[in-house]
Amino acid sequence: MSLKVSGTKIVDEAGKEIILRGAGLGGWMNMENFISGYPGCEFQIRHALSEAIGQEKSDFFFDKFLEYFFMDSDAKFFSSLGLNCIRLPFNYRHFEGSNVSFDDFTMPLHCLNFPDDMNPRVLKESGFKHLDRVIDLCAAHGVYTILDMHTAPGGQNTDWHSDHGGHIANFWVHKDFQDRTVWLWEQLAEHYKSNKWIAGYNPLNEPTDPTHTRVIQFYSRVHSAIRAIDPDHIIFFDGNTFASDFSHFGDAHKSWDNTAYSIHDYSVFGFPAAPEPYESSEQQLRRLRRSYEKKREWMDERGLCVWNGEWGPVYARKQYEGEATESINEVRYRVLKDQLDIYNKDRLSWSIWLYKDIGFQGMVYLDLETPYMTVFKDFLAKKHRLAVDAWGADDTAVKPVYQPLFDHVIEEIPASYRDLYPHPVWRLSDRVTRLARNILVSEFLVKEWADHFVGKSLEELDAIAASFKYEACQKREGLNKILTDSAKAVL
Repeated sequence: MSLKVSGTKIVDEAGKEIILRGAGLGGWMNMENFISGYPGCEFQIRHALSEAIGQEKSDFFFDKFLEYFFMDSDAKFFSSLGLNCIRLPFNYRHFEGSNVSFDDFTMPLHCLNFPDDMNPRVLKESGFKHLDRVIDLCAAHGVYTILDMHTAPGGQNTDWHSDHGGHIANFWVHKDFQDRTVWLWEQLAEHYKSNKWIAGYNPLNEPTDPTHTRVIQFYSRVHSAIRAIDPDHIIFFDGNTFASDFSHFGDAHKSWDNTAYSIHDYSVFGFPAAPEPYESSEQQLRRLRRSYEKKREWMDERGLCVWNGEWGPVYARKQYEGEATESINEVRYRVLKDQLDIYNKDRLSWSIWLYKDIGFQGMVYLDLETPYMTVFKDFLAKKHRLAVDAWGADDTAVKPVYQPLFDHVIEEIPASYRDLYPHPVWRLSDRVTRLARNILVSEFLVKEWADHFVGKSLEELDAIAASFKYEACQKREGLNKILTDSAKAVL
């Protein structure tokens, strides 16, 4: 029997409380630029690589990447830390469409999505290959999984990780995108309905519905569709505005059974642009707690189950921050511990972001001597200097380039017209740099990234992909010890 929600708790078939503690497998079946080292969006780099080295070699590389990114050794290590749940983000493109070659399409890069969008509601069985494999590996080591649709047709949010290449969440303005997503969850529910090691389904990552009402309507639709096929698995619904806002949900929960509610509790103190040095002062601790409590207020008023689906600091890297690296990271660990203290008092289930990457946030990360990191060493330094990734960017080197554009908007646009949704998550400066830097400039780097693969044999491509193997990675020992100690503290 699957896990289920009982009041504010998640319990097993015997009614025993299960506190889910784990991480997100970001950058895997939903690739992200800061995690894997590419610029822009996943659909862009997949297209560019197929043009650079041909479809056959491109398919080979990405398949090996998916294989090596998470293997039995990863599941064994994860379980050894005392963690019991992995959130599995995936891109809808793995499951919808047909295996049509990019060669069949002549649209320019900036407007080309995967060919799958030309074949809606056609199930790609190949999409289950790696997802089934990882679910089974985790189960073999006593680790639950949560299936997270991180990228939905049209883009359910305004960020790069919904893989639509723009800044408008068109999922909320075209009903067919919602219809396709409901259809896909029906296929997923049919496939996984009897798997007890799946803790539940997370139908939509970080929605940004500007109306604040269509997200509730969609949740009701997808809940009914899943329940018609799978009455057992927990459904985890993210709040609106990047899993932070439930203020418009009203009494919608009354028609949703076996449902938990997901907040994402990132703290500004864990990022380079922190408003002040973090010292665990009483005022700062109150701010951490107030931000967290505000996100879960709607659930607490109604006695509902809360899951923290994403959170966690980012970390300094010696190749960029030099001698300051250790002192910066000690502060970030302090933020991490203080957040965990809050969560443990509430016996909160959580999934830290993230398990594996190239060195910015992961519990394990690629060694600098691996083929991937060697091939892309100079390119990654360029990406860092240009601050083309939105996540935790240090814009010191390029701020003078964008400041005149920011000043221009301030001068020409009255203040009453500058506050555009999604606020307050996106400030005016975020909007300007998101469009000019993270979208426009990054597009010009996509082909440059792909050209690093030109001339590589299948053996060399395999070695580059194998850089993501657990055995080739370093462990972020400070982070992992804190997570293990916390998991042991709340049983």
